[in-house]
Amino acid sequence: MRHSARPGQARLHSRPGQPSQPVLSSGVHELAGSPRPGRVAQDFSALLFVPPSVASDDPLLVFFHGAGGAASSSLPLVRPAAARHGCLVMLVTSTARTWDLISSGLGADVQRVDAALAAAFGHFAVRRVAFGGFSDGASYALTLGLANGDFTDAILAFSPGFAAPPDRIGRPRVWISHGTDDAVLPIDRCARPIARTLRESGYELCYEEFAGPHVVPPDSVDRALRWWLE
Repeated sequence: MRHSARPGQARLHSRPGQPSQPVLSSGVHELAGSPRPGRVAQDFSALLFVPPSVASDDPLLVFFHGAGGAASSSLPLVRPAAARHGCLVMLVTSTARTWDLISSGLGADVQRVDAALAAAFGHFAVRRVAFGGFSDGASYALTLGLANGDFTDAILAFSPGFAAPPDRIGRPRVWISHGTDDAVLPIDRCARPIARTLRESGYELCYEEFAGPHVVPPDSVDRALRWWLE
């Protein structure tokens, strides 16, 4: 079940700028802290993967896990391709079993993502940002990405269920892939109508279908990152 949201509830406020802390070394780092001053207290824990070809202005992919997942369980899915393409990856674990839009309504997880972004931007002068995810995480990437298109320039959605942005700001490019044999989120009810709506609304869309179930094919992340970055 997804909850309705009011305009502004999906908006993120952290933005890259001049980093105040040293660039992190290649590898996986844990980010920890609290949200921006004046917002409801909600500690967070996030992972930041830094590729071997580390540079201060590396592009950043914010990747959202599926229901029942966590930041650590999603990292192996995106790490190899991110390393090849020289891309930072930030992964946040949802407050509940899945993302707030589905579990309780936009709020706690939006704050977590915003706070984790602020921590990452403390180390990197990121030049490009994309949101990505699998399953419920793909739905969340579409929802936040379409509501923050003035900040993120692309959305990479792997087997999404829906897109429910309370605002549509900017025009991010969108990549969607979905299996034709998906029994969890059937393609006829999910990706196909999402793609049709995006096309009719004038978004630049790359849409792929593959013969398979509710999975991310091994080469899909690599193709999606290449599409975004090159």
